[in-house]
Amino acid sequence: MNILKSYKYTLEGLDCAACAKKVEDEIANTEGYEDVVVNFSTLKLTFKTDKTSPKKEIIKLVQKLEPEVEVLEDGEEKHDKEEHNGNDIARIIIGIAIYLIALVGHFNVVITNTLTIIAFIILLYKTAKKGFKQLFKNRVLDENMLIVVSAIGAYAVGKNSEGLMVITLYEIGKILESKAVNKTRKSISDLMNIKPEYANLKQGEEFKQVAPEEVKIGDIIVVKTGDKIPLDGVIVKGNAQIDNSALTGESKLLEVSENSKVLSGSINTNGLIEIKVEQTYENSTVSQILNLVENATDKKAKTETFVSKAAKIYTPVVIGLALLVAIFMPLIISGVSYKESVYKALIFLVISCPCSIAISVPLSYFSGIGKASKKGILIKGSDYLDGIKDIKEIIFDKTGTITTGKFAVSQIDVIDTNYTEQDVLKYFAMGEKNSNHPIAKSILNKYETIFKENTNIENVESFEEVSGKGIQYQYEGKIVKIGNTEFTDAEKENIVGTVLYLNIDGNVIGRIVLTDEIKPKTKETMQKLHALGVNTKMFTGDKKEIAEKIAKEVGIKAVKSEMLPQDKYNELDTIISKREEHQKVAFVGDGINDSPVLARADIGISMGGIGSSSAIEASDVVIMTDELSKIVDAIDISKKTNKIIKQNLIFSIGVKILTLVLSLFGIADMWQAVFADVGVTLITIFNTLRILR
Repeated sequence: MNILKSYKYTLEGLDCAACAKKVEDEIANTEGYEDVVVNFSTLKLTFKTDKTSPKKEIIKLVQKLEPEVEVLEDGEEKHDKEEHNGNDIARIIIGIAIYLIALVGHFNVVITNTLTIIAFIILLYKTAKKGFKQLFKNRVLDENMLIVVSAIGAYAVGKNSEGLMVITLYEIGKILESKAVNKTRKSISDLMNIKPEYANLKQGEEFKQVAPEEVKIGDIIVVKTGDKIPLDGVIVKGNAQIDNSALTGESKLLEVSENSKVLSGSINTNGLIEIKVEQTYENSTVSQILNLVENATDKKAKTETFVSKAAKIYTPVVIGLALLVAIFMPLIISGVSYKESVYKALIFLVISCPCSIAISVPLSYFSGIGKASKKGILIKGSDYLDGIKDIKEIIFDKTGTITTGKFAVSQIDVIDTNYTEQDVLKYFAMGEKNSNHPIAKSILNKYETIFKENTNIENVESFEEVSGKGIQYQYEGKIVKIGNTEFTDAEKENIVGTVLYLNIDGNVIGRIVLTDEIKPKTKETMQKLHALGVNTKMFTGDKKEIAEKIAKEVGIKAVKSEMLPQDKYNELDTIISKREEHQKVAFVGDGINDSPVLARADIGISMGGIGSSSAIEASDVVIMTDELSKIVDAIDISKKTNKIIKQNLIFSIGVKILTLVLSLFGIADMWQAVFADVGVTLITIFNTLRILR
């Protein structure tokens, strides 16, 4: 069995979405190539093959359909497209100038016709070259050929000026269209401008500037003020303030020092730090994010797939209608000559290009995914971005999702009145000082909060940690026990939360109640979701009284507790089977423990935290911070993207149909037809840019 290797190339100069689909199909239908994807939004061609050095064959396959397109490897220098545009503009100016000379020069008929034909040849040359190549070599009637036929047809029926203006406006429109598409791509890339360009690799007391890909695990890198952190690692020297906004969308600076973990893509705003590298660039946070965003539009939404299929049918249908108009219009409507019917048919041909639709839809989805990523929301496909707007029910896990997963002291109770709350907390802190248990850290944090002026904790004697029960020690001759009811001889009580008791010399003195902290803005998020018409539920393995208390506190409408992972899966499966087809059910979990339900949900959302590769793998959407409010942001972005796609589709199709109808009645001519093609494309592209605002 041959091993398939993945390849990625950039298709520089590919400015047509329909052309991208043709290239994709051509390579996919060639023996030896699998998983072929041409992403028009990023100009990336990806595929798998067992062939060695496939670039030559790929160039041949690509340029068979698109001779102007260059196939480039990563890092390969791009040709200056502005120079090509300058040459085209010069050619257009020369062609128009020659025609104007013919028009106003008062020459004889022969010279006038000769100059007119020369002007036509100059203006049509590039478009005709592309069109005839596709027609004769690939047997494809593309938009270039349609424009050529329309321009020549206009000349043939005596509409010289209109024919020239058709090709002129088309050429100028294609230049502007290319600029607009590139502007959109640049706007998206600016949002995702998190890739570090270099790393300062420490060598002795000096450092060498190298590519991040060259740095190995265990190497020490130096990051100066204003530099991007190029690789994930841990600080071994220095302290700084880190800006994680490019990863999370949050502008709050993070204080870091020795032993702090830092992530690639972050910016060092203040200080000089040395970092021990823990991940190669390929596996770093920034690389994962960039790959995820770049490849997200490979998973096409239903709208995008439909448009791609419809585009194949649309042009032949319009061509057929054009032929019917040219042939039968004089036979049906009296007074209409074949010259007029041919002219109207030519208008049909100009309008037939579906570029505005084919370009704006993939760019819209890519813009939406780019916008979400800037806010710290990674969406793994256009289909998921499209589906988020249809979420009608969200089921939340509790621990690590609704709550932080970290215990905090919520109450200190005194049972023996000879002692104070501070006394009870002090005895707890003295015992927990020597423990590594998470609960111990919570108690010590509470102690530091209460005893701000004096946080020194006295040492104890005969410290012993009894597994599963508690802690025992001696202090000033007293035997102190901290733990559960059995260990401390305390009476069982119906208290919500984790309860620890304090026993001194055989007497129960007091207790501490610990509860899992609820994440900030959780209640506000639930209110916003309910306002959007989204129903909320909570699934948890925790006790019923704890689950219901938290659900009530944050405003979740329904809760199921004491559930095993299989119970969660089965319950979710039942909910999905009963929902309406167009509605989506989402599950929000912490990535690892909830993998089965995340996979079963229509949309799985991981609250995985920054840099959690397990969360990225487990779900369809990853929240790079643990903020539930990002779900509302994701819904807003999905709805806005969908709204703009609908606007573009309605506007594009509407203008084309209107122009076709008006042309039949002699109201619209070639000028309007060109606008219905190129002008509408430009408008939809600029409308797409609104997603990024």
